[in-house]
Amino acid sequence: MKRLLSAVVIFSLLIACKEKRKDIIEEVSVKTDTISKVIDPKKDYPFTWEAANIYFLLTDRFNNGNTENDVNFDRTASTGPLRDFRGGDIQGITHKIEEGYFSDLGINAIWFTPVIEQIHGSTDEGTGNTYGYHGYWANDWTALDPNFGTRKDLETMVKTAHKNGIRVLMDVVLNHTGPVTDIDEAWPEEWIRTQPTCDFATYETTTECTLVENLPDIRTESNEAVELPDALLAKWKEEGRLSQELDELQLFFERTGYPRAPRYYIIKWLTDYVNNLGVDGFRVDTVKHVNENAWSELYKEASYAFENWKKMHPEKVLDQQPFYMVGEVYNYGISSGREFEFSDKKVDYFAHGFKSLINFELKEDAKKDYESIFRKYNKFLHSELSGKSVVNYLTSHDDSHPYDADRKDPFRAANVLLLTPGASQIYYGDETARDLTIEGTADNPVQGDATLRSFMNWDELDSLPRTKEILHHWKKLGTFRRNHLAIGTGRHKRLGKSPYVFSRTYVEGDYKDKVVVGLDLPKGKKSLWVKGFFGDGTKLYDTYSETEVTVENGKVLLENDFNIALLELKE
Repeated sequence: MKRLLSAVVIFSLLIACKEKRKDIIEEVSVKTDTISKVIDPKKDYPFTWEAANIYFLLTDRFNNGNTENDVNFDRTASTGPLRDFRGGDIQGITHKIEEGYFSDLGINAIWFTPVIEQIHGSTDEGTGNTYGYHGYWANDWTALDPNFGTRKDLETMVKTAHKNGIRVLMDVVLNHTGPVTDIDEAWPEEWIRTQPTCDFATYETTTECTLVENLPDIRTESNEAVELPDALLAKWKEEGRLSQELDELQLFFERTGYPRAPRYYIIKWLTDYVNNLGVDGFRVDTVKHVNENAWSELYKEASYAFENWKKMHPEKVLDQQPFYMVGEVYNYGISSGREFEFSDKKVDYFAHGFKSLINFELKEDAKKDYESIFRKYNKFLHSELSGKSVVNYLTSHDDSHPYDADRKDPFRAANVLLLTPGASQIYYGDETARDLTIEGTADNPVQGDATLRSFMNWDELDSLPRTKEILHHWKKLGTFRRNHLAIGTGRHKRLGKSPYVFSRTYVEGDYKDKVVVGLDLPKGKKSLWVKGFFGDGTKLYDTYSETEVTVENGKVLLENDFNIALLELKE
């Protein structure tokens, strides 16, 4: 494999052959490889994936940038509540990048739900008809769904994001196809299994099974060569790209030496978006339902594609970060450390291409006091998970038990999410208290996801003063977090108990970042203890109240009505 060597990153990809081909990816880092600088017209912002500010959105529910693509494939049947297409698209994301919406929130990575072509029909899940508005029901991995936009739209979005110092995470699915409908054929049996249904009792009954009824499972463990489905070949021929697709597949399999087994076709199709567009990373769906070696292979090929893209487009390279993968291992929590435990086996997904896993634990930890949360995460991230990270969230698209579902305290939610060590995932509308309890939607764990997926509440930003106030708070915290790696990946230490004051320190090579934060502060005059961290005479700036202060007698004095202070060294 050809690799691009830079002064800040070295990749070593070692291939070991024993019985079955297994690819073991080992990242070798030098001391200064964790920081990248993003050039912004106003400021250079440091970046590392361990402290990323990720914004997660449902493409169909965020912003409608092109009303002419709202209906395709005659998707006009009536559906259950919030189970139809609502018009959001790739152009809508681009427009918000251009407006500066993400930058104002301190976002430096966008994760959006899959935009590949979905099944054309609908299926009844017991809640009324449902279309593949969410993007997880693949029909053709090589094409974009016209409801979401075109390949040119996606290319423009990636370019626009990069120009604004924002990385792009594509949501990818290797585990399953879309359901079978009256107008969508099943994939051939050599590609998929439709039984047994997973019971999650063992490793095997979690990986070699179909997740739910009528969600055909890709035979990702198989190394047996299979032919392309006739329906897919006919589709490509009708679209005038059959020869191109077949030629590209021939080159891929010749270069890699992989057998033409199902997972390798899909790995090729997914990594094409990296090779052709410069996508920075993957959020990987249903990780624990696929043999972990497949993820090593996906990472290997995505890394190859990413380095190839950077070599071919040196003027467009945002930084020298390696390709990034974050995995959704359902119910993984930071307390598990490196290993996820099945009843009969433990798997270290971090050793199979993943820099981070989504952390399902913070929504419960968020009910604790700040210091208990921050101390716990500081401990794990600087011991067992050192060099790796977790992506924290409080609300999501398929977690029916989010933190603060009624949005009673979006200010505390922001404090917890954006100040807890690790990477953060803002779910669209967290920052505007978008309603998560939509009347008429199912509320049980299996069918209750629609209530989490209403359209973004843009109208409330113009009509509700409280919504503006909430957004203002998230912006203050988000930009402070983006500007300071110490928040997400620095060392945490409590400086004062009452009022609660803590410090974070990040040192990597010649780069050093120090901040102090105060929470639950009294209104009016307040004194923050910083002795032993910032010396007397040090000039600081509270970015929340936009006030300059000087340390005197080991303290900082502020007078305002805010209950939070975000202190940085004054430039």
